[in-house]
Amino acid sequence: MAKRDYYDTLGVSKSASSSEIKKAYRKLALKYHPDKNPDDAGAEEKFKEAAEAYEVLSDETKKQQYDRFGHAGMRGAAGGGGGGHHMNMEDIFSQFGDIFGGGGGGFGGFGGGGGGRRRRMKGSDLRIKVKLTLEEVATGAKKKIKVAKQMQAEGVEHSDCHQCNGTGQIRRVTNTILGAMQTSSTCPSCNGSGYSITSKPSGTDQWGMKREEQVVTIDIPSGVEDGMQLNVRGEGNGAPIGGVAGDLLVVIEVLKHDAFQRNGKNLHHDLYISFIDATLGSSAQIPLLSGKAKIKVEPGTQSGKLVRLRGKGLPSVDSYGNGDLLVNINVWTPKNLTKEERKTLESLRESSNFQPETDHDERGFFDKVNDLFS
Repeated sequence: MAKRDYYDTLGVSKSASSSEIKKAYRKLALKYHPDKNPDDAGAEEKFKEAAEAYEVLSDETKKQQYDRFGHAGMRGAAGGGGGGHHMNMEDIFSQFGDIFGGGGGGFGGFGGGGGGRRRRMKGSDLRIKVKLTLEEVATGAKKKIKVAKQMQAEGVEHSDCHQCNGTGQIRRVTNTILGAMQTSSTCPSCNGSGYSITSKPSGTDQWGMKREEQVVTIDIPSGVEDGMQLNVRGEGNGAPIGGVAGDLLVVIEVLKHDAFQRNGKNLHHDLYISFIDATLGSSAQIPLLSGKAKIKVEPGTQSGKLVRLRGKGLPSVDSYGNGDLLVNINVWTPKNLTKEERKTLESLRESSNFQPETDHDERGFFDKVNDLFS
C-alpha cells in the first residue's frame, strides 16, 4: 500500500510552521497513544505513522529533502522513509518524550506514569558523500562504504545507576504553602539512561565507546539526482548502553558523463554529422546508457534538428516510466579543404540549391524541446 503523504498524516499544510506541526502531532499522539487505546492495533499503527511524519517534518534538513523528492528522498538501506513504522514504542518515547509532557517520555494522565521512563540516548548522525555514474543512476546501485563511527566496545559491563536507582530521573519533594510538590529531572550521573558503567576496556570513553571502521551496504534507488540525500537508519554513531544509533545521511553526487547531459529524467546528446550526410541523408549510431540505437538522418537535415528517442532517458526516483533521449544534430563544417574539394564547392556556390532560405522559421533549442513535448 502506498505510504501516505506526511502532511496529510498530520493534517497540516506544506506552509505550516514548526509549532503548528508539533501541535498537530501532539494532538494525534494523545488521541492514538497506546496507553489510551490498549490492544488496539489500528490506533498503534496510526500512532507510529504520526511519529514517522513528525520525525521528518520537525527536522528542517529532512523536511527540505521530503518537500523536494517525496518519500523516495527518505529512502535508504533500511528501506523506510522517516522510519517511524520501523521504530518500537521505546524509540518514539525516547525521541519525542517532550511531546507527551514527561522528561522520559511518559504520558502523564495515562498508565505510563509521567516521567518514570528511562531516557534512551541517541547517537549522532553521520554524513557521507557517494559518487555515482549516470549508468548507476539508471539502474540503481548497491554500494559498500567504509564508515568510521563511534561504537559500543566489547566487554563493557554496567549496572543500574546508584544515584537514580536505574530510573534515569531524580525526584525531589519540596514543601510549599500549597503542600508537598514533587519535581523530577534527568539524572546528571547517567544522563537519564539509568545505567552506570562498572567496567570498560582501555581506549574507550566514559561510556565505553570507541571509534571503529565498519563497512555499510547502501541500496541506492534508480533515478536519484545530484544533491539528493538518503537516510540510512541506525548506521550513524552508536549510543551508550540502552540507547539507539544515529542515522547515516548519504549525499548523492552524480558524475559528469562524456556523452550525455542530464535534465531531470531526460538526457541530451550532441550528434555531429558531415555536410554530405546532412545533404544526402544517412544513418547514425547513437550511444545509450546501455547499448546503442540507430537513427535516420533525413536528406536536407538542418543543423540544430532534435530527434527524440522515447524511453531512452533515466527513470524517475518518485514515479513510473523513463524519460527520453533528445539527440541534437549538428552539421560539421570542414575547416581545411584540398584544392579539388575547394574547386568542387566553388562550382556549386552560385547554385540556387546552395543558397540559404530567407523565409524559414528557425526556432531556438528550448523552443524545439517544448515542441517535442507539446
